[in-house]
Amino acid sequence: MSITADQGIVFGVLFAALVLFVWGRWRYDLVALAALLVVAMAGLVEPGDAFAGFGHPAVVTVAAVLVVSRALRNAGVVDAIARSLTRVGDRPTVQVATLTALVAVCSGFMNNVGALALLMPVAIWMARKSGRSPSMMLMPLAFGSLLGGMTTLIGTPPNIIIASFRTQAGAPPFGMFDFLPVGGGVCLAGVAFIALVGWRMMPERQGQAAPEELFHVEDYITEVRVPEKSKLAGQTLHFLESQLDDEVEIIVVVLIRDDRRRLIPSPFEILRPGDILLVEAGSDDLKTLLEAGELELAEGEKDDRGALTSDDVRVIEAVIAPGSSLPGKTAVGLDLRRRYGVNLLAVARQGQSLRQRLGKVRFVVGDILLLQGKDQALQEALSALGCLPLAERGLRFGQPKRIALAAGLFLTAVVATSLGWLPVQIALLAAAVAMVLVGLVTLNDAYENIDWPVIVLLAAMIPVGAALETTGGAQLVADGLLVLGNGLPAFGAILLLLAVAMLLSNVVNNAAAAVLMAPIAIHMAGGLDASADPFLMAIAVGASSAFLTPIGHQSNTLVMAPGGYRFGDYWKMGLPMSLLVAAVAVPLILWAWPL
Repeated sequence: MSITADQGIVFGVLFAALVLFVWGRWRYDLVALAALLVVAMAGLVEPGDAFAGFGHPAVVTVAAVLVVSRALRNAGVVDAIARSLTRVGDRPTVQVATLTALVAVCSGFMNNVGALALLMPVAIWMARKSGRSPSMMLMPLAFGSLLGGMTTLIGTPPNIIIASFRTQAGAPPFGMFDFLPVGGGVCLAGVAFIALVGWRMMPERQGQAAPEELFHVEDYITEVRVPEKSKLAGQTLHFLESQLDDEVEIIVVVLIRDDRRRLIPSPFEILRPGDILLVEAGSDDLKTLLEAGELELAEGEKDDRGALTSDDVRVIEAVIAPGSSLPGKTAVGLDLRRRYGVNLLAVARQGQSLRQRLGKVRFVVGDILLLQGKDQALQEALSALGCLPLAERGLRFGQPKRIALAAGLFLTAVVATSLGWLPVQIALLAAAVAMVLVGLVTLNDAYENIDWPVIVLLAAMIPVGAALETTGGAQLVADGLLVLGNGLPAFGAILLLLAVAMLLSNVVNNAAAAVLMAPIAIHMAGGLDASADPFLMAIAVGASSAFLTPIGHQSNTLVMAPGGYRFGDYWKMGLPMSLLVAAVAVPLILWAWPL
């Protein structure tokens, strides 16, 4: 079986792209664009079609789903449901079962990372309240979000992609609930496994304790007084900071005057004799501050973390999410106090508080930040920086906003799609626009919540996948798989395809895995003179089953640091989960979508 020059180029580009995806040095959207440019310059994609992927129905649908998900979150739809979880009790099996089932249901109708983000604080709060490590809860929650995405057309990007590829087999796209017979069965089996057995396989990371144990902020909080003869009397806090070298890190977290506390005082607050400042500083920096400002240590005991909060000022933990603008940057460059009115008190990584200078820490995805600020300032900062709040002392839920309106617009889009009145991309885009118009989500918020790297990845990889097909590469790979599975019954062929997609999704983005495998599935079905539907369904399930690694899906990455997990922890529950998914999915596929 010879390979033509064009096929060689396509295979070479795809191999290089897969290597770069796994390496992770360059972000996957940049890799996908580079792959697109190479095949376009090689003449394998017509210039007029090179960027047609940006208008592809799957790309439009994914973007619309992300906007709708944000609007549902803003409206408090999931918060209203999550509030009832505080009455679940302390039994771990019940807690895990309830959380996993809820995140699975939510993930079927909204972005699964968004559903996970909403329930992570609940899971952490429940774990700490019950005296258990959050590591017992968070990976089951992440896996539940993957399972829930399998149940509907809009649950996960691979389903949307697979639905659009069905047209190449001469059939209309899959509908909203066409994935439910297979995905629903897999989801039920997976949730039952996680609740009864899976959570017991989780390591109990002692390092992931409550905030007061993870962050010993009080060790770095010191009271200093402004004496009568201090040159700082009558000067502003900004002047104080300007007198210090750039290498000195001092954070003024509280100003005490006349027994009244002023949290996060303004840089333009004028200091008076007798003022007491609570400052966070290391011993060397504190000595420099006392000398430069002619200050003195205040008598009495150091204040504890409780002094850092009030009715409108909180200290919260937040995790740096995938897609955040923070990775690679430092606190000095961000200037959080001036830009957002919040203080960065500490940083933890992999379950341990970092002891190095905060200004020298270069953030990475998964870092946990301890932030102090007013409610509104914290919300704006977290949104702008791409961070997700974790549990704090006393779980707080936002008041549900216009839940009926948000749910009504969304259900209208679902009904219109299910009954065939409108294509899914039109119905969901209409719902997204309506949600912006009625104020459920701002226009800026809508654009910010579209995962642009995934959009670019899809738009770039769709033409590359088309090149794989037009050059005959997809047929070549399908023939190879048929030879590999020679003599296998239909059951074995479906299982083989599902396993390949599953392995691929654990090392590359699941949307990319679906784009690459869908043409191969169609040609493999043609080689067996069978319907393409069961083969496409196998790809949909396999591409959504990234249970073995933390890099296969953003949900897995998101829980890694808060759960204190290591790379090798994922396969402990992920391997039996993958085997279970394959064992349940293949019979269901052949039952619901006969050859």
